Amino acid sequence: MNLPSFHDIECGAGVRIDVYLHPMKKIRNFCVIAHIDHGKSTLSDRLLQTTHTVSDRNLVAQTLDNMDLERERGITIKSHAIQMDYIHTDGEKYTLNLIDTPGHVDFSYEVSRSIAACEGALLLVDATQGIQAQTISNLYLALEHDLEIIPVINKIDMDNAMIEEVVDQIVDLIGCDMDDIIMASGKTGKGVDQILSAIVNRIPAPSGDEEAPLQALIFDSIFNSFRGVVANVRIMNGVLRKGDKIRFVNTENDYSADEIGILKLDYFPGTELRAGNVGYVMTGVKTSREIKVGDTITHVSRPCDKALQGFQLVKPMVFAGVFPIDNDDFEDLREALEKLQLNDASLVFEPETSTALGFGFRCGFLGMLHLEIVQERLSREFNQEVITTVPNVSYYATSMKGERILVNTPSELPDPTTMKFVEEPYIHAQIISKPEFIGAIMTLCLEKRGILKKQSYLTQERVELTFELPLAEIVFDFYDRLKSISKGYASFDYHPIDYRQADLVKLDIKLNGEDVDALSALVHRSKAEFIGRKICKKLKELLPKQQFVIAIQAGIGAKIIARETISAMRKDVTAKCYGGDITRKRKLLEKQKEGKKKMRQIGTVEVPQKTFLQVLKLDD
Repeated sequence: MNLPSFHDIECGAGVRIDVYLHPMKKIRNFCVIAHIDHGKSTLSDRLLQTTHTVSDRNLVAQTLDNMDLERERGITIKSHAIQMDYIHTDGEKYTLNLIDTPGHVDFSYEVSRSIAACEGALLLVDATQGIQAQTISNLYLALEHDLEIIPVINKIDMDNAMIEEVVDQIVDLIGCDMDDIIMASGKTGKGVDQILSAIVNRIPAPSGDEEAPLQALIFDSIFNSFRGVVANVRIMNGVLRKGDKIRFVNTENDYSADEIGILKLDYFPGTELRAGNVGYVMTGVKTSREIKVGDTITHVSRPCDKALQGFQLVKPMVFAGVFPIDNDDFEDLREALEKLQLNDASLVFEPETSTALGFGFRCGFLGMLHLEIVQERLSREFNQEVITTVPNVSYYATSMKGERILVNTPSELPDPTTMKFVEEPYIHAQIISKPEFIGAIMTLCLEKRGILKKQSYLTQERVELTFELPLAEIVFDFYDRLKSISKGYASFDYHPIDYRQADLVKLDIKLNGEDVDALSALVHRSKAEFIGRKICKKLKELLPKQQFVIAIQAGIGAKIIARETISAMRKDVTAKCYGGDITRKRKLLEKQKEGKKKMRQIGTVEVPQKTFLQVLKLDD
């Protein structure tokens, strides 16, 4: 039986007040899921405003997006949890725990973690765009966790809203009644009261046993430079009290719960969290390695039998080397990546060395936008300016002896004479667009070695194309080109399926015969010459002239497939000769020629850091 209890919360200026802690039947945990740019953050602002969680004075656009980067780009990068108090039409007070989630395909890991801590989800669909690829992907993710789905059509106040068409799409997709769909506008606040009422009426209360041993799921963590690591938790069973001795089941570390409380716009300390509650725990841990997102917290004195099922394991899709501009900053970069990993559990990294760039880290990202965001956050939040190498994906090489070797960098690829074959990762890609763009989309996907699997019309105005594509082909410019050829209408979602044999070769870039490992890449044999010529031409434009000739070559093994030459800087050594015999001038030129030949043998080509950055923007 869930008995009502009290706990005290610290308000401003250190004043503590008693707050009624609702029994589980008065708690609702839900998240907001949608495709990118369908108005999640704006609708979340209206929910906070209507429940008086944030005063009008403190309310800003995208209140929960607290990173400057999120506001600048207009996208949610990180999930944000916040607790709201809502008085229902029946006069009862309910606690609503909202987790706002990102919409971009690169941040789907954040969505999976949020869903694991909820019982329900608001499925948001833009009235002007209809159902898009990530909408479907996030919906399936929610259904896998048996979440109650509340469909909401947002932006109904827009002039180009297609309300009837979008209603039909939602009914076809999830099989609900038309009456179940809520019409709303995050901009004007229309429909927000119906949404809050539906959350209470349709989303089930959390289940859990307060008498059972403590089981708390860490669904997020944040690094605070003053207070250490803050773990955001959902209490599944038991009760967590301030000062309890707790254990992190997977890392097997014991700590004291120095501070616990609930999540508003700021931390509100309290004395206990019960089953069904969402809150935070501070243990004074200063190192990021000791807390893992997805871990289970239990009591030291009365541990639970088994850990909770965490989230899906993060699978990096794109790999790139990240190196400090100055090698003296290597340790600072390591510390910055560890702290960033706490705020972004989908980032993985390990040390690596490069002859061209020195010491750095091999990092795994969920996609190119994720790589871009991490690079930007390192610069802004940790003052770390870095160089990233050519992004690539991971491959498997099978040797003549039958050994299967994971290849994350081109330098790890075994000698071709010892290899049977190489396998590359393939993805299942889902593209939703208007019928008039089918031809251009098919041309793009076939150019990227795609295989068309299915084509179906969702409505007369929306067609779904399903392709199987090599992941390496979509890493660089695929998404931008797709948006360009479809005039912004196409939406794209993908998930990995398997590894398949491919004719891949290692493309080496050489300067005067010396390999530049930071520019090496694994490419399909059919595209090797095109990419090699492109890189050589770019380097010829960017590299500064030396006092000797520089040969820029692209090669596959011993075979050179592209070459450019940078001529030497010339000094006019005959300028001092006024008249006289021609043999005197020839003697000076021969002496200069010998000097340049010797200089070329002992001289090395220094590649400026800026050049690396510009060459890596090859596909731009």
